[in-house]
Amino acid sequence: MTSPHLDCSELPAFDVADLDTVLHAFQRAPGCALRQPWLDVSEPAFMPANVWTGWRGDTLYVLGKLTDANIFTFATQANERLWELGDVFEIFLRPEQQTAYSEFQVAPNNLQLQLRYTNAAALEHARKTNSIGQALVHDISFESHTWPRPEQGCWYLLAEIPAAAVSDTPAALPGAVWHFSFCRYDYTRGSSQPVISSSSALTRPDFHRLAEWGTLKFQP
Repeated sequence: MTSPHLDCSELPAFDVADLDTVLHAFQRAPGCALRQPWLDVSEPAFMPANVWTGWRGDTLYVLGKLTDANIFTFATQANERLWELGDVFEIFLRPEQQTAYSEFQVAPNNLQLQLRYTNAAALEHARKTNSIGQALVHDISFESHTWPRPEQGCWYLLAEIPAAAVSDTPAALPGAVWHFSFCRYDYTRGSSQPVISSSSALTRPDFHRLAEWGTLKFQP
């Protein structure tokens, strides 16, 4: 498996709160699948997920469809450690010429977590101290919508991420190149550990392996 390259195109106007309209807007958008490339064979409990991208104005839109047999989270407020509390979808983004990168998390009940790591040392500090305090973005600067569909065995999410939430020097998106990774924690009640997966060709189950992320190019 190699990490994906996505040519991110401009989307037509759509209603971000209406799933049918969202799906229609993304019907020709480039996408990728989440897998477990660090394993020779995926775990028996692995559930597929697919993600599509597009842009409008100064905003990146990310649509995800996550197959899920047990959709839940114990999260009750924004900026909790969502990956420890239940199902969550994670978006990692870093402009090509930038050291700092951002992480955006969305739970099925639409609670969010936003983090920003200025460099590798910042990540190492967070891991050594088991604290996200220094990376936490208290004033969440992205929007999201979620649509749990337990009767269909999946949930959908749409994230709206302004360029200013990612780039140190915001500029017009067309022509820009970012590195990205889409990841998830899939929990099942009664299981002690979640099943994790990623769009990136990770050689270890570590979502922060930047060199193994995919490439996102914003098309005119």
